Amino acid sequence: MKLSMRLVVGFLSSIVISSASYSKTCDVAVDATDAMSFNTKVMATAGCTEIKLTLKHVGKLPKAAMGHNLVISAESDMKNIVTAATKAGFAKDYSPGTEHVIAATKLLGGGETETITFPTSKFKKGTKYKFFCTFPGHSAIMVGDVTL
Repeated sequence: MKLSMRLVVGFLSSIVISSASYSKTCDVAVDATDAMSFNTKVMATAGCTEIKLTLKHVGKLPKAAMGHNLVISAESDMKNIVTAATKAGFAKDYSPGTEHVIAATKLLGGGETETITFPTSKFKKGTKYKFFCTFPGHSAIMVGDVTL
């Protein structure tokens, strides 16, 4: 009986260890500045099953004047998302609220930080992805590539 119990426990332990090795949360930190820029132009997600994304607004200006968020979508959806975000307005944090958004932080003012977590299973191979800020006028220069 003790031997069979050890075998069962050993088998279950190997399942837990095996499934844990296939799951990887990757920490990604992005800074946004009062100069309308992100500190990176590329967000790498290869080998990750989940992304823990931290956006930090390292500037000092309030969000009404120089707010920043970070939205991730397929490149082909970016224009429509930016338009929807502008229509949503400041009261709704320029949040596009569409099903085409992979992930999005709230709008941050200087000194604020937000962390979100999302699965990489939302990305589809063969599709190009972008991250960008939807505060009016910012997406033209506050944009980068998400690499799979």
